[in-house]
Amino acid sequence: MSNYRRARVPGGSYFFTLVAHDRRPVLANDNVRAALRTAVQAVREEYPFYVEAWVLLPDHLHCLWRLPEGDADYSLRWAKIKRLTRHHLDMSAGEKLWQPRYWEHCIRDENDFAQHADYIHWNPVKHGLVRCAADWPYSTFHRFVAAGIYPENWGIADNGSDDGKFGE
Repeated sequence: MSNYRRARVPGGSYFFTLVAHDRRPVLANDNVRAALRTAVQAVREEYPFYVEAWVLLPDHLHCLWRLPEGDADYSLRWAKIKRLTRHHLDMSAGEKLWQPRYWEHCIRDENDFAQHADYIHWNPVKHGLVRCAADWPYSTFHRFVAAGIYPENWGIADNGSDDGKFGE
C-alpha cells in the first residue's frame, strides 16, 4: 500500500478535493446530498472541524476546513464521512461512491485562503453549470456575501467560459 505524505498542521486550515467514483455525476442528487450532510454533521459532533467554504458539484466537491487547535487528523474525518455517506445511502459492499483518495492542500496564509475560497465559489461557473456563482445552490457563496466578503454580483462569467483566473 502506498504511504502518502500529507501536510499536517495541528489547528490548520486545509483545502480538499474529493471525486465521485468514475466521476459519476451523482453527488448533487437529493439523496446523496442528504446522506453527505448527515455524515458531515455526525463526524463533526465526534471530531469537530469548521467548514470555511464548500461547493458540491455533480461529480466532485471542494472545501476548506479549519481544524481545532492541536488536531491535524483530517484523514480520519474523511474516512468516516465517506463511510457514513455510503452507509446512509444503504449501498452494498461492492458499490462505490467515492474515488479512494482525495487531494489536500494546507493553507499557508490569508492570500492562499482567499485564492482557494475564490476557486471553490467560481467552480460551478468554471464547469459551465451556471453563469453566476450566486445561482449555484450547493455552495457557501451566499454565506460569503452575507459576511461582506463578496459582493452579490461576484463570479459572473462574461462569456460563459473560464478565463484562467483560477487554476487547479
